[in-house]
Amino acid sequence: MSMAQASIAAPRKSKGWLKTDRLLAFVLIAPSVIAIAVFVYGFIGFTTFASFTKWDALLPDFSLVGWRNYEKLFDTTRFQIDLGNTVVFTILFLIACLMLGFMLAVLLDQRIRFEGLFRSVFLFPLAISYIVTGVVWRWLLNPGSVQLGSTGVNLLFEKVGLDFLKNGWYTDPNIGIKAVVIAATWQMSGYVMAMYLAGMRGISEDLREAARVDGATEVQVYRHIILPLLQPITLGAVIILGHMSLKIFDLVVSMTGPGPGFSSDVPAFFMWDTTFRGNNFAQGAGIATILLISVAVLIVPYLIYSTHTEAEV
Repeated sequence: MSMAQASIAAPRKSKGWLKTDRLLAFVLIAPSVIAIAVFVYGFIGFTTFASFTKWDALLPDFSLVGWRNYEKLFDTTRFQIDLGNTVVFTILFLIACLMLGFMLAVLLDQRIRFEGLFRSVFLFPLAISYIVTGVVWRWLLNPGSVQLGSTGVNLLFEKVGLDFLKNGWYTDPNIGIKAVVIAATWQMSGYVMAMYLAGMRGISEDLREAARVDGATEVQVYRHIILPLLQPITLGAVIILGHMSLKIFDLVVSMTGPGPGFSSDVPAFFMWDTTFRGNNFAQGAGIATILLISVAVLIVPYLIYSTHTEAEV
C-alpha cells in the first residue's frame, strides 16, 4: 500500500471508531434517559393529571373535576397557614444562612491556626440527615415541664441567669416555624460557608493589596471588593437554599410535626398527611403540583441566566 493510500485509509478507520463510540455512549446513556423519562417526568405528568380528578379514596377515580381541587385547597385554612409558614421560613432561613455562612467564611479567610479543624467542624452538620438534626434540636428546644423543670436550652438560660430568654420554642404558636429555622440554619450554614470560602480563595490577593494601598480598611475591602465579586455564589446559594426551604419536610416531621394551630406546618407535610393519612390523593397531588411550580419559579430563571452566561463566555 502506498503512502497516499494509507493516509486515506486512516481517517476511515477513525470515523468508524467514532461511530462505535457514539453508539456505545448512546447504549450506556439510554437506560438513564428512559428511567428519568418514566419515573420523573412521567410521574410528574401523572401527578398533575391526578390533581384534576375525583380520586379521594383508596380506589382510583379518574373522573375529571377541573380546578375544583385547587379551589378547595386555597379555601382551606391549614393550607393558607402553611403558605404563610413557608414564606416566613424561606425568608428567615435564607437571611440566617447567608449571613452566618459569610461571617464564618470571613473568619476562616484570615488564615487562622487550625483552619482545617474549624472548617470540618462547621461542615460536619451537613453530613447529618434532617431526621437526626430534628431529633437533636427537639431535645435542645424542649421547653420542659412543671414536674421535670427546664431542659435543653432553657436549662442553660436558667443556669446563666438569663431566665427572660426561656420560652416554649416549638410548642409556642408565636414561635413555631422559627424554631425550625434555627435547626435548619445550624445544618446548612456550614455549606454556605464552604461556598463563600471557595469564592474568596479564588479572588486575587493583588486586588486586595491594591485596595489596601489605596487606603481601604479590611471591612471596606470585603464590602466593596470581595462581596460584589461573590454575587454569583450568593445567587447560587439563594437558589439552593430556596428550593430546599420550599420542599422542607423531614426536619418538620422529626422535630415538631404540624405544631399547635399548625404553627410549624408546611405544604409538604400537609401533602403527606392528606395523601397517605386522608387518602385524598387528588388534593395531595394538587399540593405536590403547587410545590413543583413554586420550585420551578425559583429554578428556571436561574437556569436561563446560567445558560446565557455560559453562552456569552
